[in-house]
Amino acid sequence: MLKTAHGHAPVHANVEEATYAKVTWRLIPFLFLCYVFAYLDRVNVGFAKLQMLSDLKFSETIYGLGAGIFFIGYFLMEVPSNLMLHRFGARKWIARIMISWGVISAMMIFVKTPTAFYILRFLLGVAEAGFFPGIILYLTYWYPASRRSKITALFMTGIPIAGVVGGPLSGWILNRFHDVNGMPGWQWLFLIEAIPSVVAGIVTFFYLDDKIHGAKWLTDDEKSLLERELARESDKIEVHHAGGAFRNARVWVLCACYFGIIMGLYGISFWLPTLIKASGVTDAFDVGLLTMVPYGAAAIAMVMIGRSSDRTKERRWHVALPAVVGALGLVASTLVAQQPAMAVLALTFATVGILGALCQFWSIPPAFLGGAAAAAGIALINSVGNLAGFVSPYLVGWIKDMTKSTDIGLYCVALSLVVAAAIVLTVPKKVVNH
Repeated sequence: MLKTAHGHAPVHANVEEATYAKVTWRLIPFLFLCYVFAYLDRVNVGFAKLQMLSDLKFSETIYGLGAGIFFIGYFLMEVPSNLMLHRFGARKWIARIMISWGVISAMMIFVKTPTAFYILRFLLGVAEAGFFPGIILYLTYWYPASRRSKITALFMTGIPIAGVVGGPLSGWILNRFHDVNGMPGWQWLFLIEAIPSVVAGIVTFFYLDDKIHGAKWLTDDEKSLLERELARESDKIEVHHAGGAFRNARVWVLCACYFGIIMGLYGISFWLPTLIKASGVTDAFDVGLLTMVPYGAAAIAMVMIGRSSDRTKERRWHVALPAVVGALGLVASTLVAQQPAMAVLALTFATVGILGALCQFWSIPPAFLGGAAAAAGIALINSVGNLAGFVSPYLVGWIKDMTKSTDIGLYCVALSLVVAAAIVLTVPKKVVNH
């Protein structure tokens, strides 16, 4: 037992912090890397679009439908996938998810028709379903609610980092590999960026531990400490059974809130390269470099917002205020659309706000859901909310085909963020602020 300098009281706080630091260094860098690969494979179609549409003679509406149909497969399989993870363990199930989505993402090189595009995007959604909510659930096996906001933010910085890394990488692949061995750059993009997901899936099977008791890298004392912390908060959990999650009104309120936030997320994710190109930047690599700015700023902001949320134990306003900032950024981007520097600045505010709201949102559901209810409830919220990933790109694409402008589509996305901010404030403070 550790003691103070005078040899008296045990330094419980130091032991606790050291133990959680050990867990964090073991889990978060690896899970973060997996999420970077996952998100990159999901949204690299936004960069492939810069060449793919002209090569295959696809319209903006076809692209929007194909980009969004991913989320129909995702929606259908999300809850079953998360329940299977809860039953069979994270190690096997997350490995299965990553390997299957990597293989399907690579198969995008065979797309020649809109039908093939739709089918593969749908199957990619089926394959990836359960990954994100599975990780959110997995973190509840290791961290109590009081620590989860910052940890979730660290994990979810995988989204902006995928943009920071993926933007220049995708632009470089499109330029460097175009017509290599007779394949256009967009086909090389899907093939090259799928490989890390398959490799990471194989590593996952050997690296992750399903629960605390199976972690050989922890001492018995460390395992006991972690399990006591989780047990201490279990009495505060309102719902433990899977069926209870579907009957809980707050779960459905959060579904609506998350739908609005995801409208913003995929409004940015699938259209950011196009919006930057429309401002007057023509080279694919330059477009990729400029996408680093919004995503880099968002990565920093997500961690800062997460720390603020854990320090103050306040959750709702840490979702609502960033969502409003995201909405204002999207509206501002339409007003300076032909000025590259100002457009990137406005889109930076939009990205910071949207991703800041997104990462803080996930500190709320586990505050009142536990056990199988957490598995079902988190998956339900994520699957219903991610239907916005179908609506958002399709809506913006259809509006652009009709009006030759993305402005009205972006206004709709901005409105959804404001509505999400209003909805989250209806959740009782006493339920989530701990």
